[in-house]
Amino acid sequence: MIGSITSLLRPSSIASSSRFTLPLFPKPPTASIQQVRYRGQLAPKRTKYKKAAKGAPGTQIPIGGSLKGTTLHHGTYGLRACSSVRISAAQLSSCQMAVRRKIKPVKGAQMYLRVFPDIPVCVKGNEQRMGKGKGSFEYWSCRVSPGKVIMEIGGGGIREEIAKAALKLAQARLPLQTEFITLSSSPRLGKISHDDLASPSYARPVPNPIVELDAKDEGRAKDVVLGREEQEIEELSRKLEGAVLDEIKPAGGAEVRA
Repeated sequence: MIGSITSLLRPSSIASSSRFTLPLFPKPPTASIQQVRYRGQLAPKRTKYKKAAKGAPGTQIPIGGSLKGTTLHHGTYGLRACSSVRISAAQLSSCQMAVRRKIKPVKGAQMYLRVFPDIPVCVKGNEQRMGKGKGSFEYWSCRVSPGKVIMEIGGGGIREEIAKAALKLAQARLPLQTEFITLSSSPRLGKISHDDLASPSYARPVPNPIVELDAKDEGRAKDVVLGREEQEIEELSRKLEGAVLDEIKPAGGAEVRA
């Protein structure tokens, strides 16, 4: 009796058709692996072609010859290149991290990067025969010409010695010779830097008022600028009223009553 009951409870006695089986779904097709750009990486969001040519002779590393981008535009202190070179995205990221870490205690100070690595560099392995197409993608880079401003620092009333120390950390991480510049520095044309290269006063752009604001006023920059303009108008109106009253007063100093 007991043996018959145990024989019924054995797994082999249960029919295989009564077992619950999961449905078989087809596997999704394997998608092609695409390059993902994270927020902290210096790389273009999208490109038309995966690989690019180096360019015509003389354009791989520009030699300079333009005043464009040789002066400060966003900040009050900056780092300017003195020679031509190709900078990689890893080098720029290292400079960016070092400078931001240095200016972090200064509330409101910001760093502005004036170059961006958007040129793909392709490299072939060692001991390969000539031909057989272009090499594989290696890293992103950017071309820098002499006189080009690489990065700037401004805002928060940052002092010159702190900005100089922060940019010195970036200078040690770049593969070229650079110079520290301020708002009073003259433009640079290749290896020539002189005040005569600056544009006349009527052709200069209006300075950015946000750079001159303190750290506590950066959140409402527009309101602060409008408030300053109203204060200037009120002071001017008070001066005009005082001048008019001085003219109305008689010579004896007696008050004039209606």
